[in-house]
Amino acid sequence: MELFAKDRSADKLPFVLLTGFLGSGKTTLLGKLLRHPGMKDSAVIVNEIGDVGLDHELIETVGGDVALLASGCVCCTLRGDLVEALRRLLIRRQRGEIPEFGRVAVETTGLADPAPILQLTLSDPLIAHYFRIEATIATVDAVHVMRQIHEHPEAAKQIALADRILITKTDLAEAANGPDIERLLAGLNPLARRHVVTHGDIAPDVLFADAVYDPKKKGLDPERWLGPPDVVPQIHRHAPHDHGMLDEARRIRTFSLEFDRPLDWPTMANWLNALRSGAGEGLLRVKGILDLVGEPRPVVIHGIHHVLHPPTALAAWPSAERRSRLVFITRDLPRETVEESWKSFAAASAE
Repeated sequence: MELFAKDRSADKLPFVLLTGFLGSGKTTLLGKLLRHPGMKDSAVIVNEIGDVGLDHELIETVGGDVALLASGCVCCTLRGDLVEALRRLLIRRQRGEIPEFGRVAVETTGLADPAPILQLTLSDPLIAHYFRIEATIATVDAVHVMRQIHEHPEAAKQIALADRILITKTDLAEAANGPDIERLLAGLNPLARRHVVTHGDIAPDVLFADAVYDPKKKGLDPERWLGPPDVVPQIHRHAPHDHGMLDEARRIRTFSLEFDRPLDWPTMANWLNALRSGAGEGLLRVKGILDLVGEPRPVVIHGIHHVLHPPTALAAWPSAERRSRLVFITRDLPRETVEESWKSFAAASAE
């Protein structure tokens, strides 16, 4: 009997979360994307179809809370429960009432904390069975981001949890603020790919080109998912401690831990359980690839706050080098605290 479930990402639909603070250009971006032929195999769940500002000629048919667009994609209004909305989409697709779709994108409200939705994708049986997280995309208003992060912790969290950051309204922002914004974003999230977007113009193939799942290899790309090993400490060492950084940005840290020797899974599992229980909301996200004693395959873990997805095993290591690596995104939880916690568990296990 295998201890870890086999990774079945190839059989699941990509799930994209689009987040961003009020006025950051999320709706403008979505409106442009829904007009693009590259979105024809996508289903998009929004708060209200009318809010996206779609021209009537782009909507071919409307049935209840679902619109079929001229681009070929499906647009669905979110009324209440996200799980129920996804369930209805899957049922209607199976019945042939709507076209087949190969991706689902969900837009959050501007004040929403993205963590609960990401937790849902990891913990809900329906979503975890049919979908895999492809990307969390955050739009950032270059004009107001400094004030928003200072006044609203949700704005900082949206950026910190993103895999891709789209910087909007740079044409309206003062040129002098550019380095400050870049330093701020690098400090909050050194792992995310950043793009400057004007009036929502970005092609889907560019937006989704950095997907962590490689369809050619039919597996996870560790470097895309975790980032190069030297990026996290290098950027974090400088940016968050700049005197120009805002208080909320200083509270958020990104760092990685690496392990040269194979790890004992019971010790690692107990430590992760204790860490997520003790850290509470301070553990924003943890993800990693583990080399475990007695397990020839790499084991992937992923958690948001206190929800940890069941570990899965990839088919094989991407290279000859087998090394465990964990990436943490935390708030008010220093690297030193996490390291000391692990050392205590490892020492107790050795004894």
